[in-house]
Amino acid sequence: MILKPARVLLAMSAIVAAPAFAQNAATVNGKAIPASRIDAVVKQVVAQGKQPDTPQLREAIKKDLIAREVLVQEADKQGFGTRKEVKDAIENTRQSIVINAMLADYLKKNPVKDADVKAEYDKYKAATGDKEYHARHILVATEKEATDIIAKLKGGAKFEELAKQSKDPGSAANGGDLDWQAPGGYVKPFADAMVALKDGQITDKPVKSEFGWHVIKLEGTRAAKVATLEELKPQIEQALQQRKLAAFREELMKKAKIQ
Repeated sequence: MILKPARVLLAMSAIVAAPAFAQNAATVNGKAIPASRIDAVVKQVVAQGKQPDTPQLREAIKKDLIAREVLVQEADKQGFGTRKEVKDAIENTRQSIVINAMLADYLKKNPVKDADVKAEYDKYKAATGDKEYHARHILVATEKEATDIIAKLKGGAKFEELAKQSKDPGSAANGGDLDWQAPGGYVKPFADAMVALKDGQITDKPVKSEFGWHVIKLEGTRAAKVATLEELKPQIEQALQQRKLAAFREELMKKAKIQ
């Protein structure tokens, strides 16, 4: 059978349109929902470790996208998209998406190097030291109060009892107990005084820090349990990435003409 020209054109247009139609997951009142949108959402859900890629997940996401399209069409019909507060919210979201995309690209082009991670870990390890200290303390507002407490302790008073008057609510109810910690976890004046003590010894003079006056008792020492490089690598990488982004932002701020 020989087709007439008009029928030939109609048949060809149908062939061309078929692939385009196949790329749409659904249409809502004539508005297409591309299959690529479902793929993108599935990829995001799977990447977050929430669910595996299954037909059930894809169908659920498809239904959700259809429902959202129905709702947004109705919202647009009622004019919500033209409201100032909605436009402002859309613009804020747009900015966040664009900025995050740019920052992700910046980190991709300027990745944190393994050598930088190792250097940061070495700093952490040096600051942590090879020992942990189990200390107690009593924090008061004045040097005289601290001196009086030391005198009472020398007279036989129990440290745990006197610790109840400490200004540190976190340890006062627990006899001044600070548990095991490396010196790097304390402010320098406190740490210096603590590491100078012997097990069971109490500071003979008050120790001043930015928080007040301390009376410190060292209960004991032990070898520090320092996390390995591999254990801390994700945290260190994230911290270094944040530093890179902060420096990038600061550089842009300096270049900008702000009035």
